[in-house]
Amino acid sequence: MAKDIFEIRFHGRGGQGAKTAAALLAEAALEQGKQVQSFPEYGAERQGAPVKAFVRISDKPITIHSGITNPDVVVVVDPTIMKSVKVADGLDPNGIILVNTNESMDDVKKKLGFDGKVVIIDALKISLETLGRPVTNTAMLGAMAKTIPSIEFETLKNYTYSHFLKKLGKDIADKNIAALERAYKEASL
Repeated sequence: MAKDIFEIRFHGRGGQGAKTAAALLAEAALEQGKQVQSFPEYGAERQGAPVKAFVRISDKPITIHSGITNPDVVVVVDPTIMKSVKVADGLDPNGIILVNTNESMDDVKKKLGFDGKVVIIDALKISLETLGRPVTNTAMLGAMAKTIPSIEFETLKNYTYSHFLKKLGKDIADKNIAALERAYKEASL
C-alpha cells in the first residue's frame, strides 16, 4: 500500500539554505497541484547552528502538524552534521538519503550506518563552480529532482528560476539554474 503523504527531512546548518530548499521544493510541488507543508525547526537563530526543515507532499489534504520523524527521504545539506546528528534516525527502510559530499559511497554509508539507498552529490563543488559561493541548496534540489520521481524537474526548474529572478535578478537566477541542472545530471543513484 502506497503512503498518502511523502515526507522529506532536511539537515543542515543555519545560513546554508536548507530552509529555502525545502520551501522551493514544496512550492514546486504545489505548482504540480499537490498538497504541501514546509517548515523549519531550529533553536536560537544563528548562522552555523544545526537546522532541520521538513516537507510533506500529498495528493490529499495534510492534517499532520508536527516534525517528521519517519521520513521517506533525508537530505543532508552539510555533511559535517553527520558527526553530531543521527540523520538516518527514523528513516523508512526503503527510504533514501541524499548527501552533499565528495566522499565515496562506501565511506558515506559507513558514517551513516544505513544500508539502504544513498545518493551522493558534490553540491559544494557545483555551487562554487556555478555560483561562486558555497550555497548548496539549488544543487541539492537538482539532485532531489532526480531522486524523487514525483517531482517534475521542469516544474522545479521553472519555479526556482522565477523565485531567484524576483529576489536576486537574472544573473543569480541563471547561475542557480545552472547549479540545479548540473546536479540533476551528476547525482549518483
